[in-house]
Amino acid sequence: MVGVSVSQRIASDDQLARLLQIGIVLEEVVEARAHHHYQSLDADLDAEIEALLADAAEESAHHRERLEALIEGLGVESVPFDEIESLVDARYGRTQPDDFDGVLYDQLCNEETAYKFYDDLIEAIEASDAAFSIDREELMATLRAIREDEAEGVSEVTEVMERR
Repeated sequence: MVGVSVSQRIASDDQLARLLQIGIVLEEVVEARAHHHYQSLDADLDAEIEALLADAAEESAHHRERLEALIEGLGVESVPFDEIESLVDARYGRTQPDDFDGVLYDQLCNEETAYKFYDDLIEAIEASDAAFSIDREELMATLRAIREDEAEGVSEVTEVMERR
């Protein structure tokens, strides 16, 4: 089991890579749930919700690509994704898509979970004085941009919910 938590100090490329891999799995969860909801909606598909889910899935795929590029730059040995998935499931995956009263509540939970993860990760890196194999400014800029996307996602879902 990979024992890396965002609450720990990040002292090495290996720890950073594990945390970035957790981000990738979280993005996969967001994308999978958006697809699940999209496919489960009936023929009276609400165009606004359809667009929200499509955007969430596309954004998650883009975030995964950016995180994978950061991990490649670290040049560390990869942990098998089944180990990362079990860690993510234990820490973040306590609910299933159908546990929520509606698509929008689930999407809001997913966006908030991702935002909190990136916020914690940024804080942990800022608190660390470790030297990483990748440029720290590039790392932070990427993570801040992803966190901002997640914040915008929370706002978008909230706005749609308020109109209903």
